[in-house]
Amino acid sequence: MLIKTFASSVQGIEATTITIEVNVSQGIKFFLVGLPDNAVKESQQRIEAALNNNNYRLPGKKIVINMAPADIRKEGSAFDLPLAIGILAASKQIKSENIDKYILMGELSLDGSLQPIKGALPIAIKAREEGFEGFILPKENAKEAAVVDKLKIYGIENIKEVAQFFDGSSDMQPTEVNTREHFFNHVHQYDVDFSDVKGQEKVKRALEIAAAGGHNILMIGAPGAGKTMLAKRIPSILPPFNLKEALETTKIHSVVGKIEKGTSLMTQRPFRSPHHTISDVALVGGGTFPQPGEISLAHNGVLFLDELPEFKRTVLEVMRQPLEDRNITISRARFTVDYPANFILVASMNPCPCGYYNHPSKECVCAPGMVQKYLNRISGPLLDRIDIHLEVVPVPFNKLAELKPSEDSDAIRNRVIAARKIQINRFKDEEGVYSNAQMSSKQLRNYSVLDDSSNQLLKKAMEKLNLSARAYDRILKVSRTIADLEQVPNINADHIGEAIHYRNLDRESWGV
Repeated sequence: MLIKTFASSVQGIEATTITIEVNVSQGIKFFLVGLPDNAVKESQQRIEAALNNNNYRLPGKKIVINMAPADIRKEGSAFDLPLAIGILAASKQIKSENIDKYILMGELSLDGSLQPIKGALPIAIKAREEGFEGFILPKENAKEAAVVDKLKIYGIENIKEVAQFFDGSSDMQPTEVNTREHFFNHVHQYDVDFSDVKGQEKVKRALEIAAAGGHNILMIGAPGAGKTMLAKRIPSILPPFNLKEALETTKIHSVVGKIEKGTSLMTQRPFRSPHHTISDVALVGGGTFPQPGEISLAHNGVLFLDELPEFKRTVLEVMRQPLEDRNITISRARFTVDYPANFILVASMNPCPCGYYNHPSKECVCAPGMVQKYLNRISGPLLDRIDIHLEVVPVPFNKLAELKPSEDSDAIRNRVIAARKIQINRFKDEEGVYSNAQMSSKQLRNYSVLDDSSNQLLKKAMEKLNLSARAYDRILKVSRTIADLEQVPNINADHIGEAIHYRNLDRESWGV
């Protein structure tokens, strides 16, 4: 008897429906075809043990299973459940009338219980698009998939529950999640706040500008100056997710299995902080069977690179294209996948190997030329792509001991949201542009018109600091954001001056 069940395979962050054809006939042997990988091929032993331990059996006949389309590689153990249910239906151990209405996914343990899977959210979205009635998957992934409306999501713990469901002897109820209620109840919850930061008003101002315009930022300062502490608080001043951004970000984290148990939708912008020993593939994504990298996991959030010069040069250089295009394309001989990578790069570094160059009280012990050699670990083209370079000075004791509370994240975030609203209205007719940092050169000319005094100031800075054309664009973009924070329509000389001030590493005196 021939039975068809349906599963799904995730490529990139999109799912493709897989038809599993199971034919049980006279003969012997078990055949599994359709380009399965080793994990799928090993399913026979798991399925046999799971069925035996739940009073079912693997039929002693010829079993041929085809996973179509055959040109897509089937990876992972999540195909155990649809394969097992197909065998049970084809051998008439369970009824098969409604099996073709559901997507089935889940890894079987030997006792028949189900282990969680990766990519539940993109699979659920694809199932709804293709008109399936429901999605049956492990219970731990049910809330994640239940974000998708107009699709019945059944979270199960054991294969016996699925068999009873199709036999009609179970009244299993679908999992329901009020997505909007969950989203709006958690969207403003943060573990850290800028009210904890004493002093550093200049740095807070720069971080506010970076958050308002989506600008990349590099902080240079001595150990203990507060660079990491400040970076961790940036998500708390970014505009909160909208539902579209939350869904897009959750999809990426779902694909790599980074969704916390029992979580339905990510409500906070991601903050990713990889160690400096990371490889280039782990950062940008890829591998033999491509997976999203850290830059994609930071999509719609913050990627923090602590101790930037300690990263391998090849790792830093592969970020050039994603920083410009805000997506990464991974190409292989048989296929190509695209991962979004629209993140704010926040980097920090010591000014020299010992860490105390330009320190107000401690003396630098580095040999002559060591400071410049240390800075040269970061290439000019990468620095050009960072809009704001900022020196972070240690906070004096009298500031640390102050009892007066600092400005909290809510107040800063409100100003950032107001500036972002101006930008959203400005770019409403520009596809794919939502912040000043995303402007192209043409858009920059249209929206960053300078008066004579501003133009002269920028001209002098370009000549004196020997800035590149890309640095010129960065200054204009930051100036535009400063004007938006002040809610004024035109850029003036003060805005240009402040933006130039945030190009510390372009100054010839730095590191000499």
